[in-house]
Amino acid sequence: MIEKIKEAIEGPLKELDMVVDSIVYEKEGSYYFLRIVLDKVGGIDMDAIVEATHTINPIIDELDPYEESYILDVSSKERG
Repeated sequence: MIEKIKEAIEGPLKELDMVVDSIVYEKEGSYYFLRIVLDKVGGIDMDAIVEATHTINPIIDELDPYEESYILDVSSKERG
């Protein structure tokens, strides 16, 4: 399912000059998280994360990849 999600969001994110660094679906405590980490040349600011989230969210909603409820967590790759 991770690969299907990646394929679905890569094109729209490319239009925003962003790439998918990683996607992880995991349980933390009593919550499930779909964590999508993005990268972009020069880094990603908070406004770009918001824009990417607005782009990704409807795609994920349409895919409806997991039966259980989960939190979509979109973030940027940390720079060392």
